[in-house]
Amino acid sequence: MTLVLLVRHGLTAGTGSVGRDQAAALAARLAGVALDAIVSSPLQRCRETADAIAAARDGHPVAVTEDARFAEVAYGDWTGKPIKRLTKEPLWRVVQAHPSAVRFPGQDGESLPGVQERAVAAIRDWNTRLGPKAAYLVCSHGDVIKSILADSLGMHLDMFQRIQVDPCSVSVIRYTPLRPFVIRMNDTGTGLPKPAGPAGAESAAGRPGTENGQTAGHSGMSEGDAVIGGGAGG
Repeated sequence: MTLVLLVRHGLTAGTGSVGRDQAAALAARLAGVALDAIVSSPLQRCRETADAIAAARDGHPVAVTEDARFAEVAYGDWTGKPIKRLTKEPLWRVVQAHPSAVRFPGQDGESLPGVQERAVAAIRDWNTRLGPKAAYLVCSHGDVIKSILADSLGMHLDMFQRIQVDPCSVSVIRYTPLRPFVIRMNDTGTGLPKPAGPAGAESAAGRPGTENGQTAGHSGMSEGDAVIGGGAGG
C-alpha cells in the first residue's frame, strides 16, 4: 500500500511573507513524517514549498525531485489575463460546468482531461518506482491535485470543481492493488472553515471553478484584478 501526500503550494503574488509562513508551518507539521521522496512541480511557488518541507525533515533527510507532469495547467492564451475579463468568455461557463470538454485556447493551451491523464499517470509511475511500502509527498497546484483526487474518488472530471484544495493543504491517498482510498482531503491544520455567506446562499468558496472566490491558478489579489496562471488565491 503506497501512501501519497498531495500538498498545494503556499500563497504567492500579493501576499508578502504569508506564503513562506504557510510553508514553514506545514513543514513543521510534517517534520516527523517519514517520506521516501518529495516530488515537486518545477514552478517556483511549488519548489519553494517543497524545499521548505525538505529542509525541516526531523532526522529523515530527503532531496526534492522535480517532475513536470505535476506542473500547473497550461492555460494558453488565458495566461496572465484578468478574471474579470475572462468571465465574459463563453468558455468560462464550460470550465465551471463541463470541464471535461475544455481545452484552453491557444497553441499551448491544455485540455483538463489531459491534465488529469498526465497527473494520474505520474502518480502511478511514482507508486511503481517507490514500491508498495513507500510514503512520498507531491507538491503541486490546485486543479492538478483536484484531478488526482477526483480519479481516486471515482468521480467524473465534470464534478472535480466540487473539491476544494487550499494553499498549503494536505490530502492523503492510500493506493492498494484493489483501488485507491482517500484518507484525508484539504487538511490545513486549522479546524473547520468559517461560514462565508448567509444561509442558503452560494458562497464564493463553494462556487464551481473557484478557490475561495478565485478561479484555480490565480494570485491573491481581488477577483477583478487576479490573473490566470499567477499562483494561489486566498
